[in-house]
Amino acid sequence: MFSSSQEEHCAPSKDPVKYGELVVLGYNGSLPNGDRGRRKSRFALYRRTKANGVKPSTVHILNTPQASKIGRSTESPIDFVVTDTIAGGQDGEETPITQSTISRFACRVVCERTPPFTARIYAAGFDSSKNIFLGEKAAKWKNPDGHMDGLTTNGVLVMHPRGGFTEESKPGVWREISVCGDVYTLRETRSAQCPGKLVENENNILLDGSLVDLCGATLLWRTAEGLFHTPTQKHLEALRQEINAARPQCPVGLNTLAFPSMQRSRALSSLEDKQPWVYLACGHVHGYHNWGHRSEQEANAQRECPMCRVVGPYVPLWLGCEAAFYVDTGAPTHAFVPCGHVCSEKSVKYWAEIPLPHGTHAFHAACPFCATQLSLTQGCSKLIFQGPVD
Repeated sequence: MFSSSQEEHCAPSKDPVKYGELVVLGYNGSLPNGDRGRRKSRFALYRRTKANGVKPSTVHILNTPQASKIGRSTESPIDFVVTDTIAGGQDGEETPITQSTISRFACRVVCERTPPFTARIYAAGFDSSKNIFLGEKAAKWKNPDGHMDGLTTNGVLVMHPRGGFTEESKPGVWREISVCGDVYTLRETRSAQCPGKLVENENNILLDGSLVDLCGATLLWRTAEGLFHTPTQKHLEALRQEINAARPQCPVGLNTLAFPSMQRSRALSSLEDKQPWVYLACGHVHGYHNWGHRSEQEANAQRECPMCRVVGPYVPLWLGCEAAFYVDTGAPTHAFVPCGHVCSEKSVKYWAEIPLPHGTHAFHAACPFCATQLSLTQGCSKLIFQGPVD
């Protein structure tokens, strides 16, 4: 099954060739106030009518690649405008950023125009004068061959999962990419002046499932072939309707529960009367009720499950709507802890093992749908639904 958008983008046709998509982690299908122009939660890369790749004047390249530029700047050279992701900030309001850590011209993805359409990533980008733009504090140096190279102020980090983007994949090693596309080990801190060590046996080719961190936002690269095998919006909607058709009930109130529509799940604008809630420590799914409090400071941080007496967070459940984050097409049976986003078991367990950059030198796993840091003791919870008693 394919949604209309995926049929248009992925199925063999005479439409423009699609190289892949960059999807921003922390958004459940769209930005909080909707995708607008070059600001969006996902950016598709297509073959242009005419190549626009930039090449050094002293080097003659026979093939003509094309480049897509990503950064915080809203100037015309930027194709995909990326702003800082606020963990858990998907409640319909965009939180203002006082000082962004994302470079104005952060990186560029250069794709070959002929099969297999190899995509390579490079740090920094070209400004309106078609010059590479690096901040004053950015690390810069001259290579032995005489070419200048450098790093953006806070770095462009890349991680390729071992084994591709599947349920069998394991986390790879985070590396830093230079302006010329060379691969380096990480600096001591994100903005340190001294680059890491050159990794000569690795390259800057993006693979399906590669992660690109811009120090403020993390992007997932999905190839056109990889997207062809992801669940479609129609498939996710069918799974939602299948759960609701089973008429799960609150085991105490005996009222029927139902997951909100995919559109409402994206917005997180308001809770509905039939919204499923879960005790994350045990996985028992209930309707909302106001008993079992064990903490006066935070209303839902410590609640006792009336089914098994286990105490833990009590949160509403929301379906994960961004299909690019799924590693399979399985049913939504597990929730991330502590945010309550729901997707397939294999997808939850995949992301629970991926260390994402945080701050200047920390790493932690996070929910891909809202960027909330996962619990160190329990990254996910298996949901236990009760069927109708009649």
